[in-house]
Amino acid sequence: MKTEEKVSIGVIGCGAISSIYLQAPRTFDILSIVACSDQVRERAESQAAAFGIPKVLSVEELLNDPDIEVVLNLTIPKAHAEIGMAALNAGKAVYGEKPLALEREEGQALLRLARERRLRVGSAPDTFLGGGIQTCIDLINDGVIGVPVAAAAFFMGHGPEDWHPDPNFFYQPGAGPLFDMGPYYLTALIAMMGPVQRVSSSTRITFPERQITSQPHAGEIIIVNTPTHIAGTLEFENGAIATLITSFDVWHHHLPNIEIYGTEGSLRVPDPNTFGGPIQIRRMDETAWREVSVTRGYTNNSRGIGLADMAYAIRTGASHRASQELAFHVLDIMQTLHESAREGHHITLGSTCSRPASLDPSIFAQDALG
Repeated sequence: MKTEEKVSIGVIGCGAISSIYLQAPRTFDILSIVACSDQVRERAESQAAAFGIPKVLSVEELLNDPDIEVVLNLTIPKAHAEIGMAALNAGKAVYGEKPLALEREEGQALLRLARERRLRVGSAPDTFLGGGIQTCIDLINDGVIGVPVAAAAFFMGHGPEDWHPDPNFFYQPGAGPLFDMGPYYLTALIAMMGPVQRVSSSTRITFPERQITSQPHAGEIIIVNTPTHIAGTLEFENGAIATLITSFDVWHHHLPNIEIYGTEGSLRVPDPNTFGGPIQIRRMDETAWREVSVTRGYTNNSRGIGLADMAYAIRTGASHRASQELAFHVLDIMQTLHESAREGHHITLGSTCSRPASLDPSIFAQDALG
């Protein structure tokens, strides 16, 4: 489906992640970025010059600009809820980077205000709309591995203090490996198998202090204030059971990103922080894994596809896929995993969401071969 009526976007937050989003209108005709803002005005001015954005505004000016329909919230995580609420109160829809918020109560307040104002909220990650995971969804929907009964998902490494220029925040509440990378894995699992109903977990802090080796803070010590190894069990509403491990405490491993285990075979899913393949499958009667072709488009770095999907939904009245309900369910799962470890028992979730519909690339104005 094509439309000539673009959706006007104002960007708040012009840090490193903004560049890939500012390229999105080149791929998705529905998007028109008309203004940007940042606490450091020079940063906003630089991005505006680089990407041909006509207006550089203060946050207040951007929120009050009547020409802007959607705020693209690319601020730091602890500001996500505040800026989201401000955008909704200004009568604008909002699409933000992950996570939706740092606290469950903040996320609930966002959803409540969005319902009251009849405005949309969308949230990254939108990598599940890329060709890799969309192809996996097709394979599952087509019954290629039978009925999913289990899954395993692993994100493990030794933290960002050897490469990130300011890694301290990764080790504070609202971050850690679960809040940093968990949204990619949980969103992909929900897109493939539906919502989660109950969780349990164990967590630990292996290294209470971390020494930064990256510049410009090399030699400084980080005091770790959030779990850095989280091992969780997720029970899905469809009966499937998944094991999820996120860790900054592992030097080396040889585990897959995600595998789905069905009644008739197994599916190896690509990195959920990317948009493409590879995808491997091994049915019950096969003696080796085999790679299968990615049959869906948007396999390059297509961040902004979730925003474009929401923009089309605004114009057509359809549901958007990277929705507030999905993002809140992911937030609720992450919060509950931490609570389960503290309390020492399974916890049934208070939230749910619909499994996102498969992406129909014909909704976009340009072809999906990227």
